[in-house]
Amino acid sequence: MNVKKGFTLIELLIVMAILGVLAVVVLVAINPVQQLARTRDAGRKSAITQIGHALEAYYTTQGATYVAESTTWIDDLVAAGEMASVPSAIAYGSGFTPCTGAGGGIQNDYCYYAQTAQGGPPMVVLTRLESDSEVSKCGDPADFCALFVWSSADGRGGLVCDDSTDGCDEPIPGSMSFTE
Repeated sequence: MNVKKGFTLIELLIVMAILGVLAVVVLVAINPVQQLARTRDAGRKSAITQIGHALEAYYTTQGATYVAESTTWIDDLVAAGEMASVPSAIAYGSGFTPCTGAGGGIQNDYCYYAQTAQGGPPMVVLTRLESDSEVSKCGDPADFCALFVWSSADGRGGLVCDDSTDGCDEPIPGSMSFTE
């Protein structure tokens, strides 16, 4: 009796086809592009929260004035000792435009609006979020932009949905409401 041990070519091809289908299903379920977008959004949220705390500390130590809006406003916080270093810019995915309406208060894709007059609106620092999971909290991406905002009026950060039909020009301080 001649008994051969092993798999036939057909059995091996079937197993390889099943493993290939499973790999495609896992890649589709994980969606690496969206995983990277969520990672970048988490970094943005953390940086905005840290910057918000630093701006509040600056306001307290500088006699109730915020750092001036400029292209180096984060550098000014570092120079004042409120932050150890300037957070690096977190790259957006292709075709994504951050901070469309912040005037001169943009540094490393972080937008900043400061109180300019006594009794004027409070300070906000913000950036746009890009992951589908964050944008979907605001509704249809054609209608809304997802922003992560630190507001001195609220003393916290959170998601704010802005009307994208006007070009996602970010809310002005004091005119936003957080999405829970």
